[in-house]
Amino acid sequence: MTIDELRFSSIGQVQDQYLNKVPKTGNAKPLPQGEGSFAQVLNKIQEQADNNYVARDDLKFSKHAANRLHDRSIELTQDQMLRLNQGAKEASEKGIKDSLILVDQLAFIVNVPNNTVVTAMDQTETKNNVFTNIDGAVIA
Repeated sequence: MTIDELRFSSIGQVQDQYLNKVPKTGNAKPLPQGEGSFAQVLNKIQEQADNNYVARDDLKFSKHAANRLHDRSIELTQDQMLRLNQGAKEASEKGIKDSLILVDQLAFIVNVPNNTVVTAMDQTETKNNVFTNIDGAVIA
């Protein structure tokens, strides 16, 4: 059996038959095309969402936090950075805005909505164990 025997319409005929129907009322306006069309707006929003998601993968360090790490000669290992990022992700999932994240002997205050480490402390600075202005804690 050949295609001609099955009497398939061409793609163009199917498109004309089903997709390009002219409304019987005559009042309907054609769908917008190009600039400002629904498809274009949707694609733009999806691209922005994808870009925001990618940008949220790694924490940023404020100048203060970076100075604290430098002044104390603290170098984070790759594993510690992964755990810190995972801790921030968990804090975000729980709705925490300002989180204390503990990684080994280090303590970090993270502004979760901004994905930014605000300050960092080592065990010598955490001896009094009082942390203020946080609304949650994660042990990573």
